[in-house]
Amino acid sequence: MLDAWMRSRIDPPLSRVGRLAVRAGLRANHVTYTGVAVGIAAAAAIALEAYIAGMLLFFANRILDGLDGAVARHSKLTDFGGYIDIVGDFVIYAVFVFGFALARPEENAVAAAFLILSFVGTGSSFLAYAIFAEKRKITTDIRGRKSLFYLGGLTEGSETIAAFALMCLFPSYFALIAWIFGALCWITTVTRAVAAAGSFTDGSQR
Repeated sequence: MLDAWMRSRIDPPLSRVGRLAVRAGLRANHVTYTGVAVGIAAAAAIALEAYIAGMLLFFANRILDGLDGAVARHSKLTDFGGYIDIVGDFVIYAVFVFGFALARPEENAVAAAFLILSFVGTGSSFLAYAIFAEKRKITTDIRGRKSLFYLGGLTEGSETIAAFALMCLFPSYFALIAWIFGALCWITTVTRAVAAAGSFTDGSQR
């Protein structure tokens, strides 16, 4: 919900850093791989109940996730780069929540499973929309130049970062936050399905 607003504020400084990174010989895919490694380290810190370290590492992962796109835009956008970027995002979101389940399985496991299940809904509705948007040549640049169509929703990247930060700051309330955020994710999934019905329904119904 807040991603478009956030992009307008973080893209200019990221673009400047990306330009400098390209001049230094850095490649976008290398930034992506580093970001994934940092994200996995964040989940490992959470599993060890080092919550503040996990939060800071996750923030670093998100910065790198934005930086790889900036580097790509100043060098060359590639389909594979977009592919590993989005796969990395989904894997890190899930593994980060899994870290809380490992930290306190009796308290957190069911809520973590529900939230990861909810991510399946948001992720699949996002990617399925992008596939058919590409088929119909529907484009948007509201979130900057992307490798695929980005359909918004109630729970986007900004809201996920905020929820994860709350989980790290208040780990005893992880389950409550996970149940609430998971429910919001399902609202996102439903609204995306409604958007798909409006965008992709032809004269005949299946």
